Amino acid sequence: MKNNAHLLQLRTLYLSRKKAIRSRLANFSQVPASEYFYELLYCLLTPQTSAEHAGRTVEELKRLNFERREINPEPILADKRHYIRFHRTKSKHLIRLKQEMHTVHSALSNGATSFVLREWLVKNVMGLGYKEATHFLRNIGKNGGLAILDRHILRNLKRYGAIRSLPDTLSRKQYLSIEKRFMKFSERVGIPVDELDLLFWSMETGEIRK
Repeated sequence: MKNNAHLLQLRTLYLSRKKAIRSRLANFSQVPASEYFYELLYCLLTPQTSAEHAGRTVEELKRLNFERREINPEPILADKRHYIRFHRTKSKHLIRLKQEMHTVHSALSNGATSFVLREWLVKNVMGLGYKEATHFLRNIGKNGGLAILDRHILRNLKRYGAIRSLPDTLSRKQYLSIEKRFMKFSERVGIPVDELDLLFWSMETGEIRK
């Protein structure tokens, strides 16, 4: 674990960005259920693809009313202006999600804890892993302190000594183990997990983004 001087620097940076971070989290909590479909699409598109390209692709799918119309999403995902890696496989995931989104809405409204919801999403939504499921729950204000273990977060956890090395892959067991370390680190620096997540993101990208 890094020494107190490094942690103090992190805490100082957090205090300078806390208002903006909390405002962003408040925005997530206000996302209406009618937007859940496209929020989930976004999280299905982001693996191995830039957030910018995923965002532009979702905007195009929304413009075309993909949720309500019979549209083949593959050419849209393959568009070089906002290219999505593994577009063929991901297109199949989007089509299947459209067919099964009613079950997702039911699961999200049954009062389950965030941990239980994540397990359900990973098991039932094709193409969704623990990172993506947590990302989706965060983007609709329902992650309840679970951690999005993407490369930005893992890099910072290593930088501050919360983990010793960067994992090559993340099994369920590894994900939950590192998530616990994230939570312990969060307690040590006095920054809630949800807010620390966005702080790390802002340190890496210069933005407080979704």
